[in-house]
Amino acid sequence: MAKQPLENPKHMTKIGGQALIEGVMMKGADTGAMACRLPSGEIDVETWDENNGKNTPWYRKCPFIRGSFNFVLSMKDGYRCLMKSAEKQVPPEGEEEEEEEEMSRLEQWLEDKLGDKLFGIIMSIGMVVGIVIAVGLFVFLPKFLVGQLIIHTPIADDSRFVRSLLEGVLKIAIFIGYMACTGLSKDMRRTYEYHGAEHKTIACYEAGEELTVENVKKHTRFHPRCGTSFIFITLIVSILVMCIVPVYQVLPRVIISLLLLPVIVGISYECIRFAGRSNNWLTRALSFPGLQVQRITTREPDDSQIECAIAALKPCIPEDLEDDKW
Repeated sequence: MAKQPLENPKHMTKIGGQALIEGVMMKGADTGAMACRLPSGEIDVETWDENNGKNTPWYRKCPFIRGSFNFVLSMKDGYRCLMKSAEKQVPPEGEEEEEEEEMSRLEQWLEDKLGDKLFGIIMSIGMVVGIVIAVGLFVFLPKFLVGQLIIHTPIADDSRFVRSLLEGVLKIAIFIGYMACTGLSKDMRRTYEYHGAEHKTIACYEAGEELTVENVKKHTRFHPRCGTSFIFITLIVSILVMCIVPVYQVLPRVIISLLLLPVIVGISYECIRFAGRSNNWLTRALSFPGLQVQRITTREPDDSQIECAIAALKPCIPEDLEDDKW
């Protein structure tokens, strides 16, 4: 039986997702799906079972605790789908152009020893390097720079609030600058377009309209439950949490901020849930900064990208729409 769009236009869905390489991933109450545009032009759709409904484990439902678990699970699933979407862009054997150049000894050795595992290993190494860079940029660098600033300027170094505020401002500046720089890449621009397609499709579904390209195009590409908004809220919460830490040396502050990360993520997750399921002056104020950053991390999609987003969303709509309520 084909699943239908919501009949209640005021319903705020729990379905969410992320942009992939030439595709979109969505996760619903009992089904997850990813839809990718293959080099041949066809849309490839994969689905799998999810457990985000009534039978969700307690630790993924308990306020403030669930944030860390759901965040890690989301990162794990997102990375898995990202790897799959990249693999789908490699033409099947026999379709790529034959290369006459011989492989180097290192390339030949890696091919012989690792075979099909080589791509996954490279992607895993890339993930580890990415985490290290993220910790360096968003945890160590702001604390180091603020520490040097306080040492060499008359700023009061006994003010926890001033120190945390300066660190937070630097984190936000680095984050926005990084997002803006990645948008200069042609491949990332396309990913941001798929990101926009994901948001617009969810907005169309929440509005109770039929999921067609023309209907989706009318909707906004900004959504309060976006991962970009979550990161931005996390940066704001980190400022408030670090205000209570009476430690000023750079390395100890880095260690403490990493230890407090589950607390920060837990608080931020509750904020983003609140913003995603309600629409009032408080949630609009809470969502406003993240929505503005989405002007960088989302772009208007074309019809083919919207088709992918629709193909990913449809399998995730539960038969019982009660399972899709907060």
